[in-house]
Amino acid sequence: MAPRPALASWEALGTTAVLVLTDERLLAHARAIVEQELDRIDRACSRFRADSDLSRLNARTGEWVQVDPLLVEATELGLRAARITDGDVDPTLGVALELAGYDRDWKLLEPVSGHTAAERTVSWMPRVRAAVRPGWQAVKLGRARSSVRLPRGVKLDLGATAKAWAADRASRAVHEATGLGVLVSLGGDISTCGQAPAGGWNVHVTDDHRAPANASGQRIAIHAGGLATSSVAVRRWRHEGRAMHHIIDPSSGAPTSGPWRTVSVAAIDCADANIASTAALVRGESAAERLEGLGLPARLVRHDGAVVTVGSWPAEEAGRRAA
Repeated sequence: MAPRPALASWEALGTTAVLVLTDERLLAHARAIVEQELDRIDRACSRFRADSDLSRLNARTGEWVQVDPLLVEATELGLRAARITDGDVDPTLGVALELAGYDRDWKLLEPVSGHTAAERTVSWMPRVRAAVRPGWQAVKLGRARSSVRLPRGVKLDLGATAKAWAADRASRAVHEATGLGVLVSLGGDISTCGQAPAGGWNVHVTDDHRAPANASGQRIAIHAGGLATSSVAVRRWRHEGRAMHHIIDPSSGAPTSGPWRTVSVAAIDCADANIASTAALVRGESAAERLEGLGLPARLVRHDGAVVTVGSWPAEEAGRRAA
């Protein structure tokens, strides 16, 4: 009898972790590998754990701090993201996020429900400006001693890259240990490794990874690589009477107010896909053209639900809108 695929889902890193394996007999072993990998990354890179290496680093700006090699690797990826996006995806936006009210775990914030035009034109207008400008160019890495130095007054936040990077690390670890095809999703950021099932991995692309199977969106199949979705429509909270979200425009230090509510991108791995999807939300109207120039398949959804697809992303019905 041919092995059957199996799925496991649980809460991790403040979001939902999903593991799909092409052989159910090794699912428990694979889940243990993923859980161990995510726990290591959480201890090193969480902004919301007082005992994490990242919290220690942010508390000692202006000096060299020895940290877990995982944090050095994660920081290196964050700096690469800033470099290849000309600073549109910036890992030194921790202060701006705190000023926007994102100073604790997402579950402890006051959520905002709905997504009205009034909120977009009034509550979402940039009203928060970081008192200290970002400074990713001044972040220093000491790889030989596993150490990092942040500019004074700057705090690191790796939210734009670390979750996708964790998915990539976890999927590779499972494949190396089992030889099987594996999909790992962290909050809808998806990494695959090994042989995909016949027909590919079936993925529901939508605003919210927690949405039910019949939610508005698009079903596609991926055979390799990664897929990331960045959105301002879901992870939103109220701070000082205003609706906020977690995608910060480095040029203003405030939550972005561009034309897109959700962007999904496919790439060689989940980290690169997430860098591109986050940059697209910051870049506004030029995002589709720039994704086309990079050769990255993408699906962009405007605030009114109009869908734009780029490159080899599967086309939707003419005039299709995401509700």
